Amino acid sequence: MTIRILKPGLQTTIQAAPRTGLRHLGVPASGAADPLSMALANRLVGNGPFAPALEVTLTGMAFEAQLEVSLAVTGATAKCTINERAVPQHETLQVNAGDQVVIGTAEHGARSYIAFAGGLVASDILGSSSTYLPAGLGGHQGRALRRDDRLALDRPTCVAQPMRTPDEFKPPMLVSWTLRAGRSCETNLLLEPEKLYDRRFEIGDRSDRMGMKLEGQKFDIRSEGRMPSAPVFPGIVQCPEDGELFMLSVDAQTTGGYARVAKVIRADLHLLGQLRPGNRLTLIERTDAAAQVELLKKHAYWQAWLPDIAWVI
Repeated sequence: MTIRILKPGLQTTIQAAPRTGLRHLGVPASGAADPLSMALANRLVGNGPFAPALEVTLTGMAFEAQLEVSLAVTGATAKCTINERAVPQHETLQVNAGDQVVIGTAEHGARSYIAFAGGLVASDILGSSSTYLPAGLGGHQGRALRRDDRLALDRPTCVAQPMRTPDEFKPPMLVSWTLRAGRSCETNLLLEPEKLYDRRFEIGDRSDRMGMKLEGQKFDIRSEGRMPSAPVFPGIVQCPEDGELFMLSVDAQTTGGYARVAKVIRADLHLLGQLRPGNRLTLIERTDAAAQVELLKKHAYWQAWLPDIAWVI
């Protein structure tokens, strides 16, 4: 074994690549809520972008290393220590057997990622090692980690060369976010679709890997609660009959019966994983053509540090 969990925190899971090509069978994608941050952590320890890593939600976690290992922490801004000594994020760290590593409470952002050289051992189910909690798939026994769980490395002899994420490739963690979004299948059912954009929402307490409620604006909609179920995806914004929006995230179900009134563009989907209750959110409108151009520009920017970026976002 490699690490022993001392404090699992609110919700710490093993995440890896998404499950693709299975939504028609009712299997959501899952994977890292913020795949860009996970890829950055894996880059610092010499792994591929989807090597199984830990996703830590809001309250932090702690573990004890049981052998020498290289690791890196990215994502939400948090105080990190090794044996009570402060260590930086976005940098390769070396720990020895018996060292205790603590990832503190997220100060900005919602999720931290811890990658280990060699990647974690995890259950591969339906083409991915990612944990999907509602169905108990993948990861470590299909569940969030618990105290005294023991995890192993897939390649325990790996030692990473020290490196740091360049400053220009460190994503900022914010309290006020702007996401680009466009029209979806039932936008026409909104009586005032212009209210979707350039207005401030607040992320509600009903927020998890399935999705999050957007509070602060209410909408009149003509669906009358009689819509048939239809396909949905992460990034879809739904409007129930009560007029309060709900934005789907990485573990979103595959079908839903509420009007699909907007969709976050692919280039910004990774940001959903860092939204937390109380954060402010503004949507700005993009056409499908503009969204495609901006995705290609984002890929071009990130390729200098993450060559596989087109698979990540």
